[in-house]
Amino acid sequence: MKKAIFLPLAVASLFGQNLPDIQEKNGLSLKTIQGYENWQVAATHWRRDKNELRYVLVDPKNEKAFKKGDKLPNGAIIVKIGWSTKPMDSFPDGLEADKIQRVEYMIKNDKKFVATGGWGYARFIKNPDGSYKPWGGDANECYACHTAVAGKDYLFSVYQKRF
Repeated sequence: MKKAIFLPLAVASLFGQNLPDIQEKNGLSLKTIQGYENWQVAATHWRRDKNELRYVLVDPKNEKAFKKGDKLPNGAIIVKIGWSTKPMDSFPDGLEADKIQRVEYMIKNDKKFVATGGWGYARFIKNPDGSYKPWGGDANECYACHTAVAGKDYLFSVYQKRF
């Protein structure tokens, strides 16, 4: 039997908390995505290079455009939550999300982020004590990967239909 990955829809580890106002080098703050715990999961994917499960969320104002595959307007936010996985106690052939490793987001602003395709990139790494720190890397590194999907508004993920 193939191993299955079960995706809990309730992502509770960070939810309900006030996010700290920590910033990346480009000025993007973790606080910008305050309330994202109420956003719908729009897509999931597995990052083999990071060995992590990703939940992709889209801000509610732009969810319809994302579902249709339209280019997103300025102000749109995509949040990506990277989880480690662990075997399920109740189903040995299954894996489930375990611990948040990172929270990332992209925010569209084609005037401010001209050099990175109109998107600003932010990544916050979870420390062992549960706090977060800015990644501190260069957003051009994010952009370099996302240029592979420039024709899709720099977005790898597409909406995953439920039925």
